[in-house]
Amino acid sequence: MTDTTATVRTLVVGEALVDAVTTPGGSTIEHVGGSPANVAFGLAALAHPVDLATWVATDERGRRIEEVCRQRGVTLTPGSQGAAFTSVAHATLGADGAATYVFDLEWQVAPVPGLTAYGHVHTGSIGAVLEPGGAQVREILAEARSLGATVSYDPNARPSLMGRPEQARRSIESGVALSDVVKVSDEDIAWLCPGESLDAVIRGWGELGPALLVVTRGGEGAVVRVTATGEQQALPAPAVQVVDTVGAGDSFMAGLVSGLLDAGLLGGPEARGRLRQATLGAVLPAVDRALRTAAVTVQRAGAHAPTRIDLSPGPVGHSTSAR
Repeated sequence: MTDTTATVRTLVVGEALVDAVTTPGGSTIEHVGGSPANVAFGLAALAHPVDLATWVATDERGRRIEEVCRQRGVTLTPGSQGAAFTSVAHATLGADGAATYVFDLEWQVAPVPGLTAYGHVHTGSIGAVLEPGGAQVREILAEARSLGATVSYDPNARPSLMGRPEQARRSIESGVALSDVVKVSDEDIAWLCPGESLDAVIRGWGELGPALLVVTRGGEGAVVRVTATGEQQALPAPAVQVVDTVGAGDSFMAGLVSGLLDAGLLGGPEARGRLRQATLGAVLPAVDRALRTAAVTVQRAGAHAPTRIDLSPGPVGHSTSAR
């Protein structure tokens, strides 16, 4: 990590909530989570300075989220604690470790002061779509982008909360158009764009504006596409023993952003220019970091955020599940 990278501050905008995870055996354990919050924790664990703009209460669960943020080195922006109650995601794990979700939440976000302090902004999942907060998130992205920040986005679709796929797709594609980097899962594409091929969707989304698109495919790894050159490549995932997939996609996202920040391809207008001129070879190390970060996460229960020490090199295989 260069000195320049260390000075790039990232703003993550989106939900922080409590994951109430029920195991196949019937026991329930509560973890602090939420896709954007997990990305913020992941970036902080990888030694990037990061703030989180979210919407929690000052109830017991909200205080727990505040404390976990403090412990993880993530700063809540002013106005993040104005909710009437702290949202909960009820996750049920299947025998294969995959999670299904039911949500109890409401979402909005306060304006973020001092946007000029941020070289990069990330958002995704429920917070970028669920109203009234979704429109507020897009306003923050547009303003931050106008001030020079680069933007990354992970749709992380939640069908039970996002309505009909055609409606969700309109909101999601407005976020895609504001972004420099988009990470999306093959499951998201199948729900949002029924009957369309993965290749067709990412080509079309690239035309909306992002310089880099990455599609995660669970245990099959990821597909990477560079818009400017049209280069596209499938990468395998590291072969690991999966405990559960909670937070795997968020860990992948944190690893991807981390790698691109370290490469000087995110973090301000000059970085945006470099990313738009980058070849596939220039972005592959960041995607490799993302795959390895997700691989560490799925080997541990819950949304574990790996550190740089955890990301030791190893052979590439094919059994990680990260969407």
